Amino acid sequence: MNKGKDKIMDLVKKRDPNETEFIQAIEEMLPSISKVLDNHPEFSEKSILERMIEPERIITFRVAWVDDKGEVQVNRGFRVQMNSAIGPYKGGLRFHPTVNLSILKFLAFEQIFKNALTNLPLGAGKGGADFDPKGRSDDEIMRFCYAFMQELFRHIGDFTDVPAGDIGVGSREIGYLFGMYKKLKNKFSGIITGKGEDWGGSVIRPEATGYGLIYFASYMLKAKDDTLKGKKCLVSGAGNVAQFAIEKIIDMGGIPISLSDSSGYIVDREGIDTEKLDFIKKLKNEKQGRIKDYAEKYPGSEYHETKDGQKFNPLWKVEADCVFPCATQNEINEKDAENLVSNNVTLLAEGANMPCGTKAISIIQDSRILYAPGKSTNSGGVAVSGLEMSQNRRGVYWDREEVDKHLKDIMKNIHDVCLKTAEEYGNPGNYLEGANIFSFLKVAKAMKDQGVV
Repeated sequence: MNKGKDKIMDLVKKRDPNETEFIQAIEEMLPSISKVLDNHPEFSEKSILERMIEPERIITFRVAWVDDKGEVQVNRGFRVQMNSAIGPYKGGLRFHPTVNLSILKFLAFEQIFKNALTNLPLGAGKGGADFDPKGRSDDEIMRFCYAFMQELFRHIGDFTDVPAGDIGVGSREIGYLFGMYKKLKNKFSGIITGKGEDWGGSVIRPEATGYGLIYFASYMLKAKDDTLKGKKCLVSGAGNVAQFAIEKIIDMGGIPISLSDSSGYIVDREGIDTEKLDFIKKLKNEKQGRIKDYAEKYPGSEYHETKDGQKFNPLWKVEADCVFPCATQNEINEKDAENLVSNNVTLLAEGANMPCGTKAISIIQDSRILYAPGKSTNSGGVAVSGLEMSQNRRGVYWDREEVDKHLKDIMKNIHDVCLKTAEEYGNPGNYLEGANIFSFLKVAKAMKDQGVV
C-alpha cells in the first residue's frame, strides 16, 4: 500500500502544491487508512480515497461592503462543500485575515471524519472570509455579515448545507447572518447553528467543544483507572473552547494553570478558579482585552510575551499532568513535543483542529503520553450543532440536562469506538488510528453504496 500512499500524495501535491495545511491533514490520515484499503480492495477499485480528498464543490465569491467612513471594502468569501455521503454539509464559518483555501480545505477534510465519529447524519464543509472582525464596529460587522450572506444563501439550506460559527464568528455574527437569510428567503429554518436560545438555538452550544474535550479526556483517564482530580492542566488559547474547557476542568477537580493568545501566555501556578475564569470571560468576550491583563489583575501569575523566531513555545515546557492545546493549528512542533515528553505529561487531548504537527504527533505517540486527535476530542461542538438541527426539525427545545446527557453519551461513544477500532486493527490504545479508521470506513461505505457521483 506504500505505492498507493505515494500515488495519493503525488496527486495532492501536484494539484495543490501550495496548500500546506491541506497536504498535512492528508498525510496524517494515510498511514491509518492504508490498513483499511488493504482489507477493502473495492474502495481502491472505486477510487474512494481519490474522490474523498477532492471537495464536491468549492464556492468563492466577492464580499463588497461599506465601512463606517463610507468607504467600500472588498473581501473574499468561501464555502468548501467537502463531502455529503452521510448527510448535508456541516461545518463552521471562519472570519479571519489568514483564511485561505488551504486552511478551509484542511478543516473541511478533518470535518469529514469528525462528523462521522458523532454517528449523526452530518456531511462536511467549511467556509469563511478573509475579514477581520477585530477593531470593527457592530454596524460594520453587521454590514459585512449581510453582504456575505447575500451570496452564501444561494448555496445553503437545512437539508443541503448548514454552517455554524468558528473563529471570528460568534453569537453576534450568527445573528446577523441568520437575519439576512430569513429576509432573503422569507423563511424561518435551521440553516445555521449556534443561534440564540430564544430563536432556535440549543443550550450548551457555546460550551460544547470545550466540555466535550474534557469529557473525552476524562474517559481516556478512566480507561486507565485514573481521573482529572488534582491534575495540573496546561490550556492554550483564550477563546470559546479554552474558556469552557477550563470551566469543565474545574468542575471535575482538575487545576488549570495557563491560557494564551497571540500576544503571549500566562501561567498561574495556584490554579485558575471560577472567579478568575469569570474575569477571563469578561476580558476576552466583552472588553476584547489581551491575556497580559490577567497577570496585572492577579500578580501571583506570570505573563510571557510571544517572541518572533522562537524554536519552541515555552508554554509547553511548564510542568503539568495534562495538556489541552485549544488555540490553532500547528501550535505544537517537534521541539515542543520533546519538552512535553521530558516533563512526563500524562495526557494530551487536542481542543483545536490539528494543533500538533506531524513530527510532534510521532514523538508523542512513541512516548507514554495518552494522545487523542482533534477529530475525536473536539467533536462536541458539531455534535451539539447536530442536536440543534434535530430540535429545529422537530420544533422542540431540550433543557440543559438533556442536551448535556446527549453530549456525554456522544463523547463516550466516540471514545469507545476509537479504542475498539484501534484494537481490532492491531494497535490497542491508539486513539488516532481508531478515529481515522472508524470514520473513514463509515464514509467510504456510504460513498461506495451511492455509486460514482
